[in-house]
Amino acid sequence: MASAAPVLLLEQTDSTNAEARRRAEAGETGPLWITARRQTAGRGRRGRSWASDSGNLFGTLLLTTRKAPAEAAQITFIAALSVADLLDAYAPPSLVTIKWPNDVMLAGDKASGVLVESGSHPAGGLWLAVGIGVNLASAPTGTERPATCLAQHLRGDVGAPPSVETAGARLAQAFAVWLERWRTLGFEPILDAWTARTTGLKGPATARLGHETVEGRAEGVAPDGALRLRLADGTLRLISAGDVFFGEPA
Repeated sequence: MASAAPVLLLEQTDSTNAEARRRAEAGETGPLWITARRQTAGRGRRGRSWASDSGNLFGTLLLTTRKAPAEAAQITFIAALSVADLLDAYAPPSLVTIKWPNDVMLAGDKASGVLVESGSHPAGGLWLAVGIGVNLASAPTGTERPATCLAQHLRGDVGAPPSVETAGARLAQAFAVWLERWRTLGFEPILDAWTARTTGLKGPATARLGHETVEGRAEGVAPDGALRLRLADGTLRLISAGDVFFGEPA
């Protein structure tokens, strides 16, 4: 079995991604999980804040790689699969799905988010900060799209959501398994497993891409994980990053 990276638990930090960046820029190479009971400046994608209520999991895996940036970005799919494995242990697996590219859902509502950041490491190669937030005990309100938490979807044989320590350890182990698979077998088995859990890959979709919003029909994903979006004029767009809404206008 693949060995999980060590897990450091902080009582409080500004954000686990920021802490990982500081450590990487100071020369630390990892692999190391940095988790926190509380964040004072949690961040999501596109500069959004991330609610950091106690009892939820906030963690970042710091590691270094010699892979090219485009290939290293595949790790976001590993992150989504690892969160899905964590939730499977406590919720009915039929409720656990992935929304492209890395939002993990419970009964159709968002339960987790992933933010991957990177930079040049002083020792060469890239440092990666794979930030993951999982709503274990509570979910934020007033979000653009409905959010939920694991506590609302526990199986009948599970009395309570896991502690931050237990969830962090489970996530680290699941991530180690997928990471080893990626390193030894490449991206194809990762993408296959991810596709099996992902909904909305065939049908109407709207993508918000910075200053542009495009609508069309999703036609699955390319071999690198980019979303294939067929526009009304027949043009095929490959979407590598953005906010995508499936089955309805954004």
